Amino acid sequence: MTHQVAQQVIGGVDTHGLTHHAAVIDAVLGRQLADEEFPATAAGYRALAAWLAGHGEVVAVGVEGTGAYGAELARHLAQVGLVVVEVDRPDRKVRRAKGKTDPIDAYAAAAAVASGRAAGAPKSRIGAVEAIRMLRVARGSAVKSRTQAMNQIRMLLITAPAPLREQVDGLPKAALIRALVRLRPGADLAMPLHAAKFALRDLARRYQVLDEEIDALDAQIAPLVAATAPAVLELFGVGPEVAGQLLTSAGDNPERMRSEAAFARLAGVAPLPASSGRTRRHRLNRGGDRQANHALHTIAVVRMRYHEPTRAYVARRTAEGLSKLEIIRCLKRFIAREVFRALTAS
Repeated sequence: MTHQVAQQVIGGVDTHGLTHHAAVIDAVLGRQLADEEFPATAAGYRALAAWLAGHGEVVAVGVEGTGAYGAELARHLAQVGLVVVEVDRPDRKVRRAKGKTDPIDAYAAAAAVASGRAAGAPKSRIGAVEAIRMLRVARGSAVKSRTQAMNQIRMLLITAPAPLREQVDGLPKAALIRALVRLRPGADLAMPLHAAKFALRDLARRYQVLDEEIDALDAQIAPLVAATAPAVLELFGVGPEVAGQLLTSAGDNPERMRSEAAFARLAGVAPLPASSGRTRRHRLNRGGDRQANHALHTIAVVRMRYHEPTRAYVARRTAEGLSKLEIIRCLKRFIAREVFRALTAS
């Protein structure tokens, strides 16, 4: 009696807000086998996983948008034991050549996994780092709103009546906010002076509320960062805000990055080759996670000011003819190596 061996298949999923479209191809021949649409719900995730398994042994599943619409689906597929691969959305050139439908995109995701073009594991989003990311989203929004409120205060003061402008002229930011909160506008808001006082007081109160919101979020984020990545916080020039961003960029499973070079590429600090003929050179990499790149830049600037070994390095490289920007690029690449080791230390 012979036993039939289940065929190996690769899945692909085009994700959307309300539905996900899945497709299956033969893992060996790349033949398109079937496609189906499922609701983006818990029941839909279970049905999609069962549908994939019904076509054979699932080698891997390529999922688009694992950081957005496909986040929960990727978590569910990983929990049921499937290998999930992060797939970039097809570029415009491919879409112009092949068109755009959900089945086409789902099959393209599966084909990207089969060809090896897509091979990266997505962030797991199931641990403390995901919690830190969510809190930092709220903090970032509050910081932007606070900055906007201060900019509006300064713009209103430029055009405010002279007596009001002179009353707060030259005050530092904290004292300015306190002074504006104490303003007492008159009842007749048809008068520009009274309207200016009312608007400035309102904006100052908003600034204070946002300031308190940011402090409260910082009080929640800092202990989480310290408990999750103490080795990162021990690096010179790294505080809770910078460490939180580096953790968010790396995810709960930084081990998915196979080397420190992969992390450097993620952070946009891996120079790109730009050689031609006998010329051998590299150029700045403007890709990657720009917020992670900014975090590394912050560390580099702090070290250039206060870290004696870094100051000595800067002096030596300056004597060799490198510009300040070139030195910072070198420092960021070195710091990325340190950060990766700290992230994967535990």
